[in-house]
Amino acid sequence: MKTVKIDPARRSAAWQAQSLLVGYPDETLHRNLHLLGAVAATLPPPVGDPLARFLAHVQRSSLFELAADYVATFDHRKRFSPYLTYFAYGDTRKRGVALLRFKQAYQAAGLRLSEEELPDHLCVVLEFAASGHAETGVRLLTEHRAGLELMCRGLHETGSPWADVLDSVLATLPALAGREEDAIARLIAEGPPEESVGLAPFTPPQYLPDPAMPRERRSRVPR
Repeated sequence: MKTVKIDPARRSAAWQAQSLLVGYPDETLHRNLHLLGAVAATLPPPVGDPLARFLAHVQRSSLFELAADYVATFDHRKRFSPYLTYFAYGDTRKRGVALLRFKQAYQAAGLRLSEEELPDHLCVVLEFAASGHAETGVRLLTEHRAGLELMCRGLHETGSPWADVLDSVLATLPALAGREEDAIARLIAEGPPEESVGLAPFTPPQYLPDPAMPRERRSRVPR
């Protein structure tokens, strides 16, 4: 995946657009197509071109078709889960603590997330990063880079239009390092951990290992 240097203002605009485009498609998406197209046109090609392709797909599709495709893709296939901690921790006890880390990051920035959405939803993380918290946002995204890469590759394999949005997201992140490539290969080979015990954080954070990587629209991150 090609990454690109991008100034902070354009990167924030990209994250805001990506947050909307990777979320559940609704009337808000259709109302903002012109604005989103204008944003995509200002971005470097590795970031903006994939967004433009996805927007062209949106314009050719009805809202009903988009919503049905979204549900079939992200709600019915765990391999495309928009919840970042799933890829590193699966449905295990450790995932509960990982979710707590996201909440603590938001709280430290003075933000409170609605209880209607888990804090590791990709839309929420992107909007958080776009709202003046780029450093923490990039850290959260890169900690779960393996999951993002795995999702992106799977979306490409199935020919999903949302692969373009993930391409754009990944282009805003630092280039992959060797350790990250190893984490992706391990995740492809082994998949997320399995242990159906819910999400309660039973393990104190200090004992939690590092992540695998160093139908309504969800509530927005409050400003």
